[in-house]
Amino acid sequence: MDGEEIGLLLRQERGQFLEFLSGYEHKKGGPQKKRAEELARDIARSVAGMANADGGILLVGVEPDKSVTGIAHSAEEIQALIQAPQALLTPPLNPACQRAHLGNLLLLKFEITSSSEVHRVTGSRAFYRIATENPSLPPEQIQSLKESKRHVFYERQSVLEATWEDIDLALVESLAEKIQDPRDPKTVLSRLYHLVDSSRDKPSLTMAALLLFAKDPTRWHPRCGIDFVKYDGTERQHGSSMNVIKRIRFEAPLCRIVDEAVGRIKEHIRERTILHDLFFRERLEYPIFAWQEALVNAVAHRDYSLTGAPVEVWMFDDRIDVRSPGLPPSPVTIEELRRQKRVHFSRNPMLVRVLADLGYLKEMGEGIPRMFHEMEHHGLQAPEFSTEGFFFTVTLRNTPVYDEPTLRWLNQFGTSAVNVRQRRLLAYAYSHGKSFSTMDYQHIAEVDRDTAYREIRAMVKLGIVAPSKPKSRSYRIIERL
Repeated sequence: MDGEEIGLLLRQERGQFLEFLSGYEHKKGGPQKKRAEELARDIARSVAGMANADGGILLVGVEPDKSVTGIAHSAEEIQALIQAPQALLTPPLNPACQRAHLGNLLLLKFEITSSSEVHRVTGSRAFYRIATENPSLPPEQIQSLKESKRHVFYERQSVLEATWEDIDLALVESLAEKIQDPRDPKTVLSRLYHLVDSSRDKPSLTMAALLLFAKDPTRWHPRCGIDFVKYDGTERQHGSSMNVIKRIRFEAPLCRIVDEAVGRIKEHIRERTILHDLFFRERLEYPIFAWQEALVNAVAHRDYSLTGAPVEVWMFDDRIDVRSPGLPPSPVTIEELRRQKRVHFSRNPMLVRVLADLGYLKEMGEGIPRMFHEMEHHGLQAPEFSTEGFFFTVTLRNTPVYDEPTLRWLNQFGTSAVNVRQRRLLAYAYSHGKSFSTMDYQHIAEVDRDTAYREIRAMVKLGIVAPSKPKSRSYRIIERL
């Protein structure tokens, strides 16, 4: 590893696939070298989190602000740091580790692939990488994760008959240019993304490489594309009553298919004319982020081992259904999605890493909460999640929950400051003299008295509501407009 490669890493931000770890601890008296045992456990924790999730790179000797401080330990201690994933993880892990010098500063680079097993720090817990954090996993999620990892091998399959002639290297060059990696396309695929299986005498392309960059991906997977169907009405009809208005099949490498599909589907999303600030304005019937996020997630996380069905987008008069082959993999559950919990598990970690670097996937675990936020901000119902057969479906409805004046009034309080229950109560108060009682909150929000009191007090602290009288259980809205 040379200085140019270190520079490439330092230009990136910490995230799902990259972490910086300091060899120092910062106290009042100034920075002090971490004890070797402590630094080794930090390395083991970070490596385990990435291996249990999607893989990534750990660069040791760099501060969180990306300043390079190096590792000031002895040669014997550095060897122990390199062996930390083997010595401190159960089962042991042996990621590739390289030493590098930047001037007189030593760095260690650990390159971690997504593991088929769940690793825990000996005498401690199992950790899981989500964005920039490594939270520990509760026991029930560990078991779910173990079960899910038994089904993530499809993208790693070696396709022995495929050759470099089957890859559109121009697409790989575009990716390398985007991430500012000067290496040739074959090196980028094999060394950075591990999309080439080098375990045999003759290296071979993986299914992930072909899905992402093949000139003709349908040669390797017959239904890896996206089917868009627009229906007349609110239900599918068959036979003589078939109500299909438009059908488009998108077949392209996954690194390109999202843009192609979004561009064409957007043409069929209607605009609503609304009166806003005394002017008539156009607003799309679905927030752009919400339906695009549902589509990207379907492409990234579908079960590609189910080769008989594509991702499907069904558009009706009142909703969009984005249907993905494969049920949500544990530990992700429909209930957790509905509760907007920050959950993340990649059935296809190789695909996810490339799609993330292309900019389609942002902060892991944040997409679903933001979908709720966007739908709520536009006065629409929350996203719905369901399963039918082997399909997982995200449904977005275009029927407004609030009329336009109510929505405009609600949006003065923001959607990040108040939750859905509080927002529902504020809408109720808007049409009831802009006042309410604790009992009203219990009834509207369907919560007990303690929860109602706690959430009302939160709005009081935010300056959104105030008691009508001292020690009163009735409240008035504090206008901000």
